[in-house]
Amino acid sequence: MIRRAPSGIASIHRVPGGRFRARAGWLPALALIAAALSAPGVLAATPAAAPGGLYQATAIVTGSDTRYRASGFAASLREVLVKVSGEPRLAHDPRVEALAAHADRLIASFSYVDELAGIPLHDDQGTYDRPFDLTVRFMPEAIDEALARLGEHPWRGSRPVVVPVLAVRGPAGSYLLSAEAPAGATQRDAFASVASDLGIAVRFPTERQLAAWGATEGAPLAPVASPPGEAIVAGTLAFDEALPGWVGAWRMRWHGADYAWAIRGVNYDSAFRDIVQGVVRVASGHGAPD
Repeated sequence: MIRRAPSGIASIHRVPGGRFRARAGWLPALALIAAALSAPGVLAATPAAAPGGLYQATAIVTGSDTRYRASGFAASLREVLVKVSGEPRLAHDPRVEALAAHADRLIASFSYVDELAGIPLHDDQGTYDRPFDLTVRFMPEAIDEALARLGEHPWRGSRPVVVPVLAVRGPAGSYLLSAEAPAGATQRDAFASVASDLGIAVRFPTERQLAAWGATEGAPLAPVASPPGEAIVAGTLAFDEALPGWVGAWRMRWHGADYAWAIRGVNYDSAFRDIVQGVVRVASGHGAPD
Protein backbone atom coordinates (compact mmCIF):
# COMPACT_ATOMS: atom_id res chain seq x y z
CA MET A 1 0.00 0.00 0.00
CA ILE A 2 1.04 3.65 -0.20
CA ARG A 3 1.62 5.16 3.22
CA ARG A 4 3.35 8.22 4.60
CA ALA A 5 6.77 7.20 5.88
CA PRO A 6 8.70 8.89 8.69
CA SER A 7 11.20 10.19 6.14
CA GLY A 8 8.49 12.33 4.63
CA ILE A 9 8.12 10.23 1.48
CA ALA A 10 5.28 7.96 0.53
CA SER A 11 6.70 4.44 0.45
CA ILE A 12 5.41 1.19 -0.99
CA HIS A 13 4.79 -1.41 1.69
CA ARG A 14 3.19 -4.82 1.22
CA VAL A 15 1.27 -6.08 4.22
CA PRO A 16 1.78 -9.86 4.60
CA GLY A 17 -1.13 -12.24 4.76
CA GLY A 18 -1.96 -12.84 1.11
CA ARG A 19 -2.05 -16.46 0.03
CA PHE A 20 -2.84 -18.47 -3.06
CA ARG A 21 -4.55 -21.71 -3.73
CA ALA A 22 -5.98 -23.16 -6.93
CA ARG A 23 -9.40 -24.75 -7.02
CA ALA A 24 -11.27 -26.81 -9.54
CA GLY A 25 -14.93 -27.43 -10.09
CA TRP A 26 -16.22 -23.87 -9.83
CA LEU A 27 -19.33 -22.92 -11.76
CA PRO A 28 -18.92 -22.56 -15.52
CA ALA A 29 -18.79 -19.16 -17.21
CA LEU A 30 -21.98 -17.21 -17.65
CA ALA A 31 -22.67 -16.17 -21.22
CA LEU A 32 -24.43 -13.08 -19.91
CA ILE A 33 -21.22 -11.54 -18.54
CA ALA A 34 -19.70 -10.45 -21.83
CA ALA A 35 -22.85 -8.67 -22.96
CA ALA A 36 -23.45 -7.03 -19.59
CA LEU A 37 -19.96 -5.61 -19.35
CA SER A 38 -20.40 -3.76 -22.62
CA ALA A 39 -23.53 -1.99 -21.40
CA PRO A 40 -23.41 1.78 -20.76
CA GLY A 41 -23.22 3.26 -17.30
CA VAL A 42 -20.15 1.38 -16.12
CA LEU A 43 -17.78 3.63 -14.22
CA ALA A 44 -14.27 3.41 -15.62
CA ALA A 45 -11.02 4.88 -14.34
CA THR A 46 -8.20 4.52 -16.85
CA PRO A 47 -4.52 5.18 -16.10
CA ALA A 48 -2.18 6.66 -18.68
CA ALA A 49 -2.49 4.12 -21.47
CA ALA A 50 0.35 5.42 -23.61
CA PRO A 51 3.62 3.50 -23.12
CA GLY A 52 5.29 6.68 -21.83
CA GLY A 53 2.74 6.87 -19.03
CA LEU A 54 3.98 3.58 -17.63
CA TYR A 55 7.44 5.06 -17.20
CA GLN A 56 6.49 7.75 -14.72
CA ALA A 57 5.31 7.79 -11.12
CA THR A 58 4.41 10.31 -8.44
CA ALA A 59 5.58 10.22 -4.82
CA ILE A 60 4.56 12.49 -1.95
CA VAL A 61 7.52 14.30 -0.40
CA THR A 62 7.99 17.06 2.13
CA GLY A 63 9.19 20.22 0.42
CA SER A 64 10.61 20.73 -3.05
CA ASP A 65 14.25 20.95 -1.98
CA THR A 66 16.80 18.15 -2.13
CA ARG A 67 16.27 16.63 1.34
CA TYR A 68 13.76 13.95 0.30
CA ARG A 69 14.32 14.03 -3.45
CA ALA A 70 16.46 10.88 -3.51
CA SER A 71 13.84 8.98 -1.49
CA GLY A 72 11.18 10.19 -3.90
CA PHE A 73 13.23 9.06 -6.87
CA ALA A 74 13.74 5.62 -5.28
CA ALA A 75 10.05 5.10 -4.47
CA SER A 76 9.07 6.21 -7.98
CA LEU A 77 11.58 3.82 -9.52
CA ARG A 78 10.16 0.85 -7.61
CA GLU A 79 6.64 1.75 -8.74
CA VAL A 80 7.71 2.09 -12.38
CA LEU A 81 9.62 -1.20 -12.41
CA VAL A 82 6.48 -2.97 -11.15
CA LYS A 83 4.15 -1.11 -13.48
CA VAL A 84 6.22 -1.68 -16.62
CA SER A 85 7.01 -5.35 -15.94
CA GLY A 86 3.78 -6.51 -14.28
CA GLU A 87 5.78 -8.17 -11.49
CA PRO A 88 4.70 -6.83 -8.06
CA ARG A 89 7.52 -8.70 -6.31
CA LEU A 90 10.05 -6.22 -7.70
CA ALA A 91 8.83 -3.60 -5.21
CA HIS A 92 10.55 -5.57 -2.44
CA ASP A 93 13.30 -7.32 -4.39
CA PRO A 94 16.65 -6.72 -2.61
CA ARG A 95 18.33 -6.37 -6.00
CA VAL A 96 16.32 -3.24 -6.68
CA GLU A 97 17.91 -1.45 -3.72
CA ALA A 98 21.15 -0.85 -5.62
CA LEU A 99 19.21 0.56 -8.56
CA ALA A 100 17.07 2.71 -6.29
CA ALA A 101 20.16 4.21 -4.66
CA HIS A 102 21.12 5.67 -8.04
CA ALA A 103 17.65 6.21 -9.48
CA ASP A 104 18.66 9.71 -10.64
CA ARG A 105 20.76 8.11 -13.40
CA LEU A 106 17.61 6.72 -15.02
CA ILE A 107 15.52 9.90 -14.91
CA ALA A 108 14.57 12.00 -17.92
CA SER A 109 12.86 14.78 -15.93
CA PHE A 110 10.93 15.51 -12.76
CA SER A 111 8.58 18.18 -11.43
CA TYR A 112 6.84 19.26 -8.23
CA VAL A 113 3.26 20.29 -7.44
CA ASP A 114 2.43 21.85 -4.07
CA GLU A 115 -0.50 19.89 -2.59
CA LEU A 116 -1.45 22.96 -0.53
CA ALA A 117 -1.16 25.46 -3.36
CA GLY A 118 -3.37 28.46 -2.61
CA ILE A 119 -3.33 27.83 1.14
CA PRO A 120 -1.25 30.48 2.98
CA LEU A 121 1.75 29.44 5.05
CA HIS A 122 1.10 29.16 8.79
CA ASP A 123 3.31 30.93 11.35
CA ASP A 124 6.92 29.95 10.68
CA GLN A 125 6.05 27.27 8.16
CA GLY A 126 8.06 27.39 4.96
CA THR A 127 7.46 25.65 1.66
CA TYR A 128 9.95 22.99 2.81
CA ASP A 129 7.38 21.90 5.43
CA ARG A 130 4.56 21.35 2.92
CA PRO A 131 3.63 18.15 1.07
CA PHE A 132 4.51 18.10 -2.62
CA ASP A 133 3.71 15.68 -5.40
CA LEU A 134 7.02 14.74 -7.00
CA THR A 135 6.38 13.36 -10.49
CA VAL A 136 9.33 11.50 -11.95
CA ARG A 137 9.62 10.58 -15.64
CA PHE A 138 12.16 7.86 -16.39
CA MET A 139 13.94 7.10 -19.64
CA PRO A 140 12.12 4.08 -21.14
CA GLU A 141 15.28 2.55 -22.55
CA ALA A 142 17.01 2.84 -19.17
CA ILE A 143 14.11 1.15 -17.37
CA ASP A 144 13.98 -1.62 -19.97
CA GLU A 145 17.71 -2.22 -19.51
CA ALA A 146 17.29 -2.28 -15.73
CA LEU A 147 14.52 -4.85 -16.03
CA ALA A 148 16.72 -7.00 -18.28
CA ARG A 149 19.43 -7.00 -15.61
CA LEU A 150 16.78 -8.20 -13.15
CA GLY A 151 15.73 -11.00 -15.49
CA GLU A 152 12.50 -9.21 -16.42
CA HIS A 153 11.10 -7.46 -19.48
CA PRO A 154 8.36 -4.91 -20.22
CA TRP A 155 4.80 -6.20 -20.28
CA ARG A 156 3.77 -5.25 -23.81
CA GLY A 157 0.35 -5.32 -25.40
CA SER A 158 -3.07 -4.60 -23.96
CA ARG A 159 -3.76 -4.90 -20.26
CA PRO A 160 -7.04 -6.19 -18.84
CA VAL A 161 -9.55 -3.94 -17.15
CA VAL A 162 -10.18 -5.14 -13.60
CA VAL A 163 -13.88 -5.69 -12.90
CA PRO A 164 -14.35 -6.13 -9.12
CA VAL A 165 -17.54 -7.85 -7.98
CA LEU A 166 -17.25 -7.34 -4.24
CA ALA A 167 -19.63 -7.77 -1.33
CA VAL A 168 -18.58 -5.29 1.35
CA ARG A 169 -19.47 -5.58 5.03
CA GLY A 170 -18.18 -2.71 7.10
CA PRO A 171 -19.01 0.18 9.45
CA ALA A 172 -21.18 1.77 6.74
CA GLY A 173 -23.26 -1.40 6.36
CA SER A 174 -23.39 -4.17 3.78
CA TYR A 175 -23.51 -3.51 0.06
CA LEU A 176 -22.17 -4.55 -3.31
CA LEU A 177 -19.43 -2.25 -4.56
CA SER A 178 -21.39 -1.13 -7.60
CA ALA A 179 -20.80 1.97 -9.71
CA GLU A 180 -23.67 3.70 -7.90
CA ALA A 181 -23.50 2.53 -4.25
CA PRO A 182 -23.21 5.75 -2.17
CA ALA A 183 -21.42 3.96 0.67
CA GLY A 184 -18.71 2.81 -1.73
CA ALA A 185 -17.77 6.20 -3.21
CA THR A 186 -14.50 6.56 -1.28
CA GLN A 187 -13.61 2.93 -1.89
CA ARG A 188 -14.17 3.30 -5.62
CA ASP A 189 -11.78 6.25 -5.66
CA ALA A 190 -9.20 4.29 -3.67
CA PHE A 191 -9.51 1.27 -5.96
CA ALA A 192 -9.08 3.43 -9.07
CA SER A 193 -6.01 5.11 -7.59
CA VAL A 194 -4.36 1.81 -6.68
CA ALA A 195 -5.09 0.36 -10.12
CA SER A 196 -3.63 3.41 -11.83
CA ASP A 197 -0.42 3.05 -9.80
CA LEU A 198 -0.08 -0.43 -11.31
CA GLY A 199 -0.89 0.65 -14.86
CA ILE A 200 -4.34 -0.94 -14.89
CA ALA A 201 -7.86 0.39 -15.45
CA VAL A 202 -10.84 -0.57 -13.29
CA ARG A 203 -14.53 -0.75 -14.12
CA PHE A 204 -17.26 -1.05 -11.52
CA PRO A 205 -20.42 -2.93 -12.56
CA THR A 206 -23.73 -1.13 -12.27
CA GLU A 207 -26.38 -2.35 -9.86
CA ARG A 208 -28.42 -3.50 -12.84
CA GLN A 209 -25.55 -5.60 -14.12
CA LEU A 210 -24.91 -7.14 -10.72
CA ALA A 211 -28.59 -8.05 -10.43
CA ALA A 212 -28.51 -9.62 -13.89
CA TRP A 213 -25.54 -11.73 -12.87
CA GLY A 214 -27.30 -12.88 -9.71
CA ALA A 215 -24.73 -11.26 -7.45
CA THR A 216 -25.90 -10.61 -3.87
CA GLU A 217 -24.33 -9.23 -0.72
CA GLY A 218 -24.11 -12.76 0.66
CA ALA A 219 -22.68 -14.33 -2.50
CA PRO A 220 -21.22 -11.76 -4.90
CA LEU A 221 -20.54 -14.03 -7.87
CA ALA A 222 -19.11 -17.43 -8.63
CA PRO A 223 -15.83 -17.30 -10.59
CA VAL A 224 -16.52 -16.89 -14.30
CA ALA A 225 -14.34 -16.72 -17.37
CA SER A 226 -13.43 -13.12 -18.09
CA PRO A 227 -14.35 -11.84 -21.56
CA PRO A 228 -11.56 -10.42 -23.76
CA GLY A 229 -10.06 -7.31 -22.23
CA GLU A 230 -11.58 -7.89 -18.78
CA ALA A 231 -10.46 -9.54 -15.55
CA ILE A 232 -13.46 -10.28 -13.33
CA VAL A 233 -12.54 -10.69 -9.65
CA ALA A 234 -15.27 -11.82 -7.25
CA GLY A 235 -14.93 -11.69 -3.52
CA THR A 236 -15.86 -10.38 -0.12
CA LEU A 237 -14.40 -7.57 1.96
CA ALA A 238 -15.37 -7.45 5.62
CA PHE A 239 -14.18 -5.31 8.52
CA ASP A 240 -13.06 -7.29 11.58
CA GLU A 241 -12.99 -5.16 14.73
CA ALA A 242 -10.97 -7.80 16.57
CA LEU A 243 -7.93 -7.40 14.30
CA PRO A 244 -8.74 -4.51 13.66
CA GLY A 245 -8.76 -4.33 9.88
CA TRP A 246 -10.33 -5.54 6.67
CA VAL A 247 -10.38 -9.17 5.62
CA GLY A 248 -10.67 -9.93 1.93
CA ALA A 249 -10.93 -13.10 -0.14
CA TRP A 250 -10.81 -13.01 -3.96
CA ARG A 251 -11.42 -15.45 -6.81
CA MET A 252 -10.69 -15.20 -10.51
CA ARG A 253 -10.83 -17.47 -13.54
CA TRP A 254 -8.21 -16.60 -16.15
CA HIS A 255 -7.57 -18.54 -19.35
CA GLY A 256 -9.20 -21.65 -17.95
CA ALA A 257 -7.36 -21.63 -14.61
CA ASP A 258 -8.93 -20.71 -11.26
CA TYR A 259 -7.10 -18.59 -8.71
CA ALA A 260 -7.94 -17.65 -5.14
CA TRP A 261 -6.02 -15.44 -2.75
CA ALA A 262 -6.72 -13.47 0.41
CA ILE A 263 -5.48 -10.82 2.78
CA ARG A 264 -6.39 -9.77 6.33
CA GLY A 265 -5.80 -7.06 8.89
CA VAL A 266 -5.27 -4.22 6.40
CA ASN A 267 -6.95 -0.98 5.34
CA TYR A 268 -9.07 -1.17 2.22
CA ASP A 269 -6.43 0.55 0.08
CA SER A 270 -4.14 -2.40 0.81
CA ALA A 271 -6.95 -4.86 0.15
CA PHE A 272 -7.62 -3.32 -3.26
CA ARG A 273 -3.91 -3.27 -4.03
CA ASP A 274 -3.82 -6.99 -3.23
CA ILE A 275 -6.59 -7.59 -5.78
CA VAL A 276 -4.92 -5.60 -8.53
CA GLN A 277 -1.46 -7.04 -7.86
CA GLY A 278 -2.92 -10.53 -8.18
CA VAL A 279 -4.54 -9.69 -11.52
CA VAL A 280 -1.38 -8.03 -12.79
CA ARG A 281 0.82 -10.95 -11.82
CA VAL A 282 -1.44 -13.52 -13.48
CA ALA A 283 -2.21 -11.50 -16.62
CA SER A 284 1.43 -10.60 -17.21
CA GLY A 285 2.43 -14.26 -17.09
CA HIS A 286 4.38 -14.16 -13.82
CA GLY A 287 2.29 -16.80 -12.11
CA ALA A 288 -0.19 -17.06 -9.27
CA PRO A 289 -0.92 -14.20 -6.85
CA ASP A 290 1.16 -14.07 -3.68
